[in-house]
Amino acid sequence: MGFSDFFRHAWILIRSAGIAGCVGVTVFELIGSVHLVNGSSMQPVLNPGPERDFVFVKRWDAKRFEFQRGEIVCLTSPRNPKQVLIKRIIGLEGDIVRTINYRESFVRIPQGHCWVEGENHKVSLDSNRYGPVPIGLIIGKASHIVWPLKRWSQLDTDLPIERNSFL
Repeated sequence: MGFSDFFRHAWILIRSAGIAGCVGVTVFELIGSVHLVNGSSMQPVLNPGPERDFVFVKRWDAKRFEFQRGEIVCLTSPRNPKQVLIKRIIGLEGDIVRTINYRESFVRIPQGHCWVEGENHKVSLDSNRYGPVPIGLIIGKASHIVWPLKRWSQLDTDLPIERNSFL
């Protein structure tokens, strides 16, 4: 194999890897990806035991800004843009939500915002700490636990009875 053949093969390999990388990034950004759930803020729904859960996060629905109460979403933290949170949507724009230890007992959710909470209120940094969050911070909807395999299941979107919004 000559010097020019080496460069031709190397260029084909680099170009193929670049194309595969672009396709992969596009798929992850538009369709979805698997995310590790850290922490205990969503217990007992996520991470109920010593093993940590991995969830599939659908990005397509979030890009259309179509959300419902009870859905579990991944969002960029309003306090730290490098941190991704996973929380349940409790209220949508126009709803009046009864808060838990927020500076106001009831909050009307402004246009373009939602109210998110973790299931484990004692340790969750959520809207009860920083108020309504812009829906533009939502990255995607967590739809299924995909790991560990014994927990493989669709995530429930039922809003806990004690957290129903007041319309």
